[in-house]
Amino acid sequence: MVEGEWRELPSADDTTALGRELAELVRAGDVVLLVGELGAGKTTLTQGLGAGLGVRGPITSPTFVIARVHPSLVGGPALVHVDAYRLGDALELEDLDLEASLADAVTVVEWGRGLAEQLTDSYLEVELARAVAGEDEVPRRARVRGYGPRWA
Repeated sequence: MVEGEWRELPSADDTTALGRELAELVRAGDVVLLVGELGAGKTTLTQGLGAGLGVRGPITSPTFVIARVHPSLVGGPALVHVDAYRLGDALELEDLDLEASLADAVTVVEWGRGLAEQLTDSYLEVELARAVAGEDEVPRRARVRGYGPRWA
């Protein structure tokens, strides 16, 4: 995986596989921001990440409950899956009290750009772009970038 370069993800299985790859890189305490429009594959990537971490599932979009905790089944970190789409500002994210679980979990925040960066001094951002149909059809793709000392 080359950081910062777009990677094509022609199928949902490829998106899941990227999540599994990320599971090999992350550890308890890490925050992963997922950025992308509706249908870009944020939850599909999180499913792959959860499978790679060996957490209890099923992993579905937490849109209506805002956050779900998936405990580890293999003695690794839990997965905290947050959907910040309906949150109005960083204070509402703070009200979820995610700091309490940050040390023991990998925290994934969908729709978190502009809100979740405050959770930690280092985070991994995965930007997902939906497939674009047309004359020069572009498949779904992803770009991974690390920020802060953890990802330097």
